[in-house]
Amino acid sequence: MEMRLAWLLGAAWVAGTLPILVASLPFSCLNDFHQFLLGFAKRGKIMQPSFNSKFIIPQRFFLHFYVLGVVWTTFLLVLTWHYAYNMAPSGSDSSDYSTIASHLIEGSDMFSLHKSHLPAAKHLYKVWLAVFLLLLMELHVLRRLYETVYVFKYSSSARMHIFGYLTGLFFYTAAPLCLCHFCALDALSFAADQAMQLSTRNQENFPSINFNWQTYVKPITKLRWCYWAGAAVFTWGWLHQYICHAILGSLRENKEKTDEYVIPHGDWFELVSCPHYLAEMVS
Repeated sequence: MEMRLAWLLGAAWVAGTLPILVASLPFSCLNDFHQFLLGFAKRGKIMQPSFNSKFIIPQRFFLHFYVLGVVWTTFLLVLTWHYAYNMAPSGSDSSDYSTIASHLIEGSDMFSLHKSHLPAAKHLYKVWLAVFLLLLMELHVLRRLYETVYVFKYSSSARMHIFGYLTGLFFYTAAPLCLCHFCALDALSFAADQAMQLSTRNQENFPSINFNWQTYVKPITKLRWCYWAGAAVFTWGWLHQYICHAILGSLRENKEKTDEYVIPHGDWFELVSCPHYLAEMVS
């Protein structure tokens, strides 16, 4: 099932990016196709009024992307983190497969349904890596939600094509899922089994749960240095994107002049034309 999900996500990304790559080829015969795709991507002041109004929506609907992104990423993060934590005992070496197996077999019979699916150490490491990546995605979507509400001041006349809107919804659904697609279904099944067993047991017959944040975080700190180096690069891009968005947002402090173009200055705006896009590419 995980393989089918991987193929489905892969096919969706190819279907979404292949037309853009084809339209970017420097052939005159593709000019019409290029303009056709560009029409879907236009928004704000470059959106032409000639477009069919049935397919034009307010640009402030960008908020929907990040509400969806926060809710969906948080759900996958909690689901995957809980699954990863219950795959190995707290304080144990995540590379010790025998310890993992012993924990699942000798522990509460809550895990009895999963005894035949004991994860390999490599798989366990990938699950904790997925938790790490989902944490980074969570930081991204939370900041974008904050910026959409408090930093950007979208003009009431700003519009975008509904195709671009649907593309944004797809992205913030598929991107977090791609980070944990190999274990998402197992994690969901595990959580469902736990919920079912909890609902069929009496409170006094169920063992007490001692929650300790350290036991949830410690395996993440044991990830290889290259992933932490990647997180540092992500943070670099993350911070600069916020700075550039704050600069753009400050240009519209006077809402009566939202139709005027103002040249932004500062930070990466002194180096490239669209530093907020560059920063997201870095992330």
